[in-house]
Amino acid sequence: MTSNYSDATDFVLEETQRSAVLDAVVATLNQYVFPEVAEQLQADIQQRRADQGYADITGGEQLANVLTLQLQELSGDRQLKVHFSAQPLPDLKPEAAPTPEALAAEKYQSGLRNFDINRVERLRGNVGYLELYGFEPPDFAGEAIAAAMIFVAHTQALIIDVRHNRGGSPAMVALLCSYLLPAYPPTHLNDLYWRPNDSTRQWWTVPYLNAPRYLQKPVYLLTSQETFSAAEEFAYNLQVLKRAIIVGEHTAGGANPGQGYRLQEHFWMFVPTGQSINPVTQDNWAQTGIIPDVKVPAELTLSTAHLMALNRLLETEPTGPHFRELQRSMLMVERELNTRRADLISQLKQPGGSEVS
Repeated sequence: MTSNYSDATDFVLEETQRSAVLDAVVATLNQYVFPEVAEQLQADIQQRRADQGYADITGGEQLANVLTLQLQELSGDRQLKVHFSAQPLPDLKPEAAPTPEALAAEKYQSGLRNFDINRVERLRGNVGYLELYGFEPPDFAGEAIAAAMIFVAHTQALIIDVRHNRGGSPAMVALLCSYLLPAYPPTHLNDLYWRPNDSTRQWWTVPYLNAPRYLQKPVYLLTSQETFSAAEEFAYNLQVLKRAIIVGEHTAGGANPGQGYRLQEHFWMFVPTGQSINPVTQDNWAQTGIIPDVKVPAELTLSTAHLMALNRLLETEPTGPHFRELQRSMLMVERELNTRRADLISQLKQPGGSEVS
């Protein structure tokens, strides 16, 4: 297939190329987890084709953007996306299992990021802090997460930060939830239904861990608009089970896992092929995102949760040697929060910012 490039990032589509992409999108929608919605989307694309609704689209990037907008508006699913690549895409089979060499290389790269465990700290007042940029598979990150949980084991409250976490392995979600919940009876966390093979995978807490469980102590979870996919499942699980207080911003709403499909040499499409189903609510967070228990801007979440944790500890320990340390810590964190809040308000008042009430 030849393409006429109009600039470095796009090319001019011929009618046959555009038609091939539309055919591929219609066919790929057969993998979409919601078949009734898929039929509506397919019918809408075919109707627009009949009405010459795509005739004036001549650029690859333009076609990808138009299709993405069309699919998301009709389905309400922000995960359905068509992507354009100026460089030819390899013809990979997504269902193919990775080779041992590929897995070893992936684990090595994950290790260079410390398995997305970005920070583990003991904050003022003996409050633990764990910041995760992703959920790497337990085969990669199991030992590292155990080491992190050993480090915070003797803290009196724990803050887990997934503000910049875009998701990852559901098995790691189940493993980390297991550290925060009793071993017995096991807790049913989530179900994942997969349309392509009409199967359901259940996720439960695991009975044996390589570090102590963090039980009967308060847990706070920080979220932002960046929090997505598996990180949202982690938050949803703990919120439904009343095991954590969610502090931060409304999350993106990526509840349905899927995979990428190559449509054509320069186009690929992400299609949700699975559905998360919480065993308690029989629902998920796709339409709503995670609604925090305490809504604050992302910039203020850590100080806010830290202050909440210290308040809680002061209530439960009104006397004793730790009381004065808690009081001092609370004053310092309160001062930090007020400073951050003033800085944020100042930034919002700058040209280009928007004042908040």
